[in-house]
Amino acid sequence: MLQLRRILVPVDFSETSDRALDEAIELASKFGATITVLHAYQIPVYGFPDGAFITGADIASQLSSAAQQRLDALVQARRAKGVELTAVLRSGVPWEEIDAVAKTSGADLIVIGTHGRRGLSRALLGSVAENVIRTTTLPVLTIKGPHEGS
Repeated sequence: MLQLRRILVPVDFSETSDRALDEAIELASKFGATITVLHAYQIPVYGFPDGAFITGADIASQLSSAAQQRLDALVQARRAKGVELTAVLRSGVPWEEIDAVAKTSGADLIVIGTHGRRGLSRALLGSVAENVIRTTTLPVLTIKGPHEGS
């Protein structure tokens, strides 16, 4: 039987990830579990035929600060729900960071929102949730968001 002591919830500050976090809080309250709320972001690199543009340290620092502020606000807004929440900010390929934090935090379950992208937007943006499902050994609960264009 699945023991739920620690739940990992990756967020991207979208309505869909907010819904996933709220669902995870409900689960955690029923099982007495704690939640690690993770935001993983990738520093932009732009490729050109003659080279690449890598984001400077000052821009990277601003991205990190802004992400940390949003993550802290997201967690603070849900503190009154009675579930222990820990915020973690990581820089790197999101699905790889999710896998890494799942292992280091001892997560029993990953609850992740899925945007339902299709076609070109899915091909260009990829699917973090899909990569997590394919690579993790943990159970994953996906929370569907609205489909693009609906």
